[in-house]
Amino acid sequence: MSAITENNGSAAAVDAEPRQGRWLTFNILRCDPADPGAVPHLRAYRIEEADSMTLFIALNEIREHQDPTLKFDFVCRAGICGSCAMMVNGRPKLACRTLTASLPAENTLAPLPFFELIGDLSVNTGKWMRGMSERLQTWLHGREDDVDLRRIEERMDPDLAEQIYELDRCIECGCCVAACGTARMREDFVGAVGFGKIARFRLDPRDARTDGDYYALIGDDTGVFGCMSLLACHDVCPKSLPLQTQIAFLRRKMAMTGTRR
Repeated sequence: MSAITENNGSAAAVDAEPRQGRWLTFNILRCDPADPGAVPHLRAYRIEEADSMTLFIALNEIREHQDPTLKFDFVCRAGICGSCAMMVNGRPKLACRTLTASLPAENTLAPLPFFELIGDLSVNTGKWMRGMSERLQTWLHGREDDVDLRRIEERMDPDLAEQIYELDRCIECGCCVAACGTARMREDFVGAVGFGKIARFRLDPRDARTDGDYYALIGDDTGVFGCMSLLACHDVCPKSLPLQTQIAFLRRKMAMTGTRR
């Protein structure tokens, strides 16, 4: 048994006697952009904590037993798809990787900023990620005169392959962009996820592009020179990618390229 209350002070239900264990309150920002009359507001939900409960499980408990209209995203439930990213007490996190044991008894949940809002905790990160990918041409640019489908693929140094794989672990959850101060001020900023992809293809010996080509993509204030080096992106990345190192490396290489142009 649980209670739902609105932040305007009205009560929708009354709790039964609580069972043993800690009770958690989640103040969730509710908003439906498809409804012209909708007013964003916080709505409070109270549930009992279970052993090894994640925020993802808690939200499913709320949706299944209290409010089926609550909108939030999930796919893999294993920290791989990045769909369940949201603001947890002001910090971007993955719901499926956040244990409620690490949270206080009362919490505030909100959708990731910067991205298009679908409803409640659900945002359209895919639309932005696709636009960023097309803008930065984040695919392998091979040499057109060197295509032979019958040829055995060239071997790659294992250490280099590991460096490329490390950057390929990005799940495009949007946490780094949501935490970025520059992205809050300008919508055309590439963001750390874009820099990571550029760094990945720059490492790849199969990619025919030069630093001059990369400079044309990120060598201005919408790219690496717009980064304020606050590095919140590095701090909140759920996959612990080396964003700090990659951004600094790209900025140095792009500065050297720019002086030669």
